[in-house]
Amino acid sequence: MDFTSVPSARKPITCVQAGLRGKVLSIGDALRLEDFSGFERVLDSRGPWIAGIDFPFGQSRRLVTNLRWPTSWEAYVGQVSSLSRDAFVRLLEDYKENRAPGDREHFRVVDRLARSKSPQKLYGVPVAKMFFEGAKRLLASPVSVVPLRPTSDARIVVEAYPALVVRRFIDRRSYKNDSRAKQTAALTVARRAIVEGLGSDQLRRDYGFEMRFSAKQAEQWIADATGDLLDSVLCTVQAAWAWTQRNHAYGIPENADPLEGWIADPGLLPLAGD
Repeated sequence: MDFTSVPSARKPITCVQAGLRGKVLSIGDALRLEDFSGFERVLDSRGPWIAGIDFPFGQSRRLVTNLRWPTSWEAYVGQVSSLSRDAFVRLLEDYKENRAPGDREHFRVVDRLARSKSPQKLYGVPVAKMFFEGAKRLLASPVSVVPLRPTSDARIVVEAYPALVVRRFIDRRSYKNDSRAKQTAALTVARRAIVEGLGSDQLRRDYGFEMRFSAKQAEQWIADATGDLLDSVLCTVQAAWAWTQRNHAYGIPENADPLEGWIADPGLLPLAGD
């Protein structure tokens, strides 16, 4: 799933369905979830399944400690859930106000390894708002949230971050933009390179399976200048890889912080340390 903090007909939560059989990941249909009730219905749908969702499931231990939030994911997300969205934004803004530059938006351990944004970030790519809307719905759902709230439920959710897949094929080049005026030919070329990468030997080497998709699907992913559809496909890669690691904690290292969470991707494991 490619998540958004304000789903609508123009900018839905995009969910690509896929099936892993042996060492072949076959891409199926895409769902457009235009409101949070659609997202909640997917979380409540019958399992077994595994989903990779692109938003930060947790906040940094440093923020949790400094705000004196409860020191379990369920408890502090429950506390956040009691706030309105505006109150949560004010809380983060007030927290930053008198702090020194460089100490205003903290990173989780996995954010530093993945070079992803701080889950406190409110503007630009507002991942803090995505956390606010998404984490409380994970908490309220029956799913097993790995590694923050692992349960025996047959519906499993892992945090995904499509950029980690993308960088294997185009490094840190841009490939998408929501603004029509900034949707250039160069971005289209970059998306095409990513799609070509999904059919490459490198994907098989890094993730342990090959992807199967049609030429029509590939052209749809390339044509979507927002990148939402392609990002959803990339999330399926990380979710499928996590499933192949189900006997090894879904690919999450033993030292992953159960307060902060972890992103499911094989490229992070060598960086995790002891």
